[in-house]
Amino acid sequence: MAILTSIEQYVIENVKNLRIKNKISQKDLSIEMGFSEGFVGHIENPNRRDKYNLNHLNILARIFKCSPKDFMPEEAM
Repeated sequence: MAILTSIEQYVIENVKNLRIKNKISQKDLSIEMGFSEGFVGHIENPNRRDKYNLNHLNILARIFKCSPKDFMPEEAM
């Protein structure tokens, strides 16, 4: 099983919660981001090491009309 750092997991959960709140499927978000259909699914799968990078967060911020910092915790972890 892949182990993510606490901040990586925090960001993934924040994006996932926003995706679900906006009723967007993993597949649709992946495509809207410009990646393969399984991209978001791989990131949200706890058994994989995949994670979002800063470029991904910038794309997500444009999609969700927010700031990339909205995916990050208020304090260092």
